[in-house]
Parts: sequence; structure tokens; C-alpha cells
Amino acid sequence: MIKVPFVYYKLILLINLFFCYSVTVEAKRPEFHLALKNNLFYPANLVIPSNKKVKLIIHNQDDSVEEFDSFDLNREKVIFPNQIATIFVGPLPTGEYHFFGEYHPNSARGKVTVIDIGVDVEKPLLTAPQSLNLKEDSQYVN
Repeated sequence: MIKVPFVYYKLILLINLFFCYSVTVEAKRPEFHLALKNNLFYPANLVIPSNKKVKLIIHNQDDSVEEFDSFDLNREKVIFPNQIATIFVGPLPTGEYHFFGEYHPNSARGKVTVIDIGVDVEKPLLTAPQSLNLKEDSQYVN
């Protein structure tokens, strides 16, 4: 049996504690909400800040499956009826990024408009209609 000095046990314990119990502080990512209702995205134009990773929460309020698809954002996600999906995008430079519903490409269309970070988009720009059942703090632009 190999004898290991007591100092090494302390070092190994310290390293394990550091990796197992290290506290990671992460700033809350901005959340933006989209609703899919009657094969249409609400809002059709979503404004997000540039050069920041954001969380898109998409609520499919239809009774049919839809696939969020965007070649510009390089994202696609199948969203089942009455379910919620989360997609992370960014950081993106300023510009417009189009998206659509793959199963209803002529009606389920929209775009993400990325604006300069100097503009405050943390506050809702418009209020979402009550029929969409979105959170009160959600970002809504028509």
C-alpha cells in the first residue's frame, strides 16, 4: 500500500470542494416572448438588443404542431400544441432576422429586429393583447 502524505489529502479535498461547490453567478438573460395563435406569430416583429444573448420563449397556442424555423438565426424547433419552447439566440449584430413556421410558411411569419444596445428594450414597448396570455413583463412589439 502506498502511503500518501496528509498534505495531499488536504489538497485533493480543497480541489474537490472548489469544483463541486463553486458558486457561479450568471446575469439573468433578457427574455422575449412570442405566441403562435391561428398560425400567426405575435408579435410579428420582435425587437432585441444587439451583441447580447437572449432567451426566446415561444408559446404554441394552436391545436396543431408547428416548427419555428429561421435560416437567418440558424435555429429550428418543433413546438407541440399548447406547449412552450425555449430558444437562445445571439449575440447578434444589428439587423433583421426572419423566421417562419415550417408547416404554415405563408401565414406564420415574422422577424427579429436587432437594435443598438444603447436603446432600452428591457421595458415592454407595447402591451400584449390579453387573448395571447403572455406574461406582463414580456417584450411585445407589433
